[in-house]
Amino acid sequence: MTNARIVIDRDFTIADVPRRLFGSFVEHMGRCVYTGIFEPGHPQADARGFRTDVLQLVKELGPTVIRYPGGNFVSGYLWEDGVGPVEDRPRRLDGAWHTIETNAFGLHEFVDWARTAEVEVMEAVNLGTRGVEEARALVEYANHPGGTYWSDLRRKNGAADPFDIKLWCLGNELDGPWQIGHKTAHEYGRLANETAKAMRFVDPSIELVAVGSSSRAMPTFGSWEHTVLTHAYDEVDYVSMHAYYQESDGDAASFLAEAVDMDSFIDGVIATIDAVKAAGKHRKQVDISFDEWNVWYQHGLDTDDQPHQVSKAWREHPRLIEDTYNVTDAVVVGTFLHSLLRHGDRVRIANQAQLVNVIAPIRSEEGGAAWRQSIFWPFARMSQLATGRILRLAVESSQLPTKKFGDVDAIDAAATWDEETGTVALFLANRSLDESGDVTLDLHGLDAVRVRSAEVLTVPEGADRFAANVEQDQDRVGLVALRDVALADGVLRATLPPLSWAVVVLDVERS
Repeated sequence: MTNARIVIDRDFTIADVPRRLFGSFVEHMGRCVYTGIFEPGHPQADARGFRTDVLQLVKELGPTVIRYPGGNFVSGYLWEDGVGPVEDRPRRLDGAWHTIETNAFGLHEFVDWARTAEVEVMEAVNLGTRGVEEARALVEYANHPGGTYWSDLRRKNGAADPFDIKLWCLGNELDGPWQIGHKTAHEYGRLANETAKAMRFVDPSIELVAVGSSSRAMPTFGSWEHTVLTHAYDEVDYVSMHAYYQESDGDAASFLAEAVDMDSFIDGVIATIDAVKAAGKHRKQVDISFDEWNVWYQHGLDTDDQPHQVSKAWREHPRLIEDTYNVTDAVVVGTFLHSLLRHGDRVRIANQAQLVNVIAPIRSEEGGAAWRQSIFWPFARMSQLATGRILRLAVESSQLPTKKFGDVDAIDAAATWDEETGTVALFLANRSLDESGDVTLDLHGLDAVRVRSAEVLTVPEGADRFAANVEQDQDRVGLVALRDVALADGVLRATLPPLSWAVVVLDVERS
């Protein structure tokens, strides 16, 4: 049996919960767009070709902002290809994923879809093969009311009102040699700075994200961020982070502790940002956009006929990295969300990559069903329930040994306090594969009245940790009632099953 004691104090908080922390990502990659969110002719497609079954699941998942259209794809993308009459749009070779892009779905379609899904648009510009002028023109097209060439073209193309896009990414992963238009830190820093200025000349209200390291494992990690921000600190609002994790060599204990790496990664980027701020005597605060994160089994980029590699044939929307997620993955994703929430004072935006089919919480089949993967549930509940203020927790937990990180807390936790709704939401993960976890929660400055709800995701009866949701069995893994939970004399006690993620919501009053 593992155990943990958690103390919450009403007066010890980190920040308001940044609602953009619960973002997602749609890239023109694999089947994320085509046969994912967009499939004209599907039995449940609306008149615009949007899959309403997928839209319903997206609304249930609850993302608040979605990054578009890439990803690696954007570094070779001509945004003009995706506007105007669909029949006039060109077909292009996409070098990033070795596919044919039909451009049947572009900026207008995505903005329309985003409004239907009730999410904010986070638009990325191409700084791989393009630069200042193309980015400036895109802002004018999207955000200027009218009376100029690009804004009038938008109106001609059917959008009389501006799209009013506030969040913009200045390229994608340009430190990576795989990226179309790969650049050195100095080259990118100068380009980002000048592009940012030109974009803001058109719309001063926009917020801009500079490209950080594409991975903590990059040889240039740290120095890249430092150099880029030295050039562009005053012109940007955020620097990006990307991280993907997977279980390797059957080392489940280390995999379940990967949020330790995420914590350290975030702390390192914060330190670099603040070093540049101090050295440059800047007054403004640059924060973090963790705009790609997830579990991704990077054994290869699977296609339907050539597993573990990108197909040599040029095809439209082949299957790419359609990972099937199990119980273990869901618990790990829960701990990643804890990490992001605990750093919510500086990580102000985060996007789980991607939304549908491509390493995604939602899967769909062409002409067929759509369903929730196991990782859907921690995201959906945290997006719904993590509101108000982020609480700074004091946690004393049993330790678990890992090969990669040494001893780590068996119980991982995060919590929020919403004074308006009078609720505390406690998010918990038991990393132990074989031992239950007893959790005791003491609330200081808050009187708990009752347990409003208590749910847990764990291994289904008769299954193992690799249990997953598939088209033929879509609800095998999900949230069920957490039975072993009780509240008495202001102290919550709960017992978590082995390998589990749970959420407990308490109704509370100020003492």
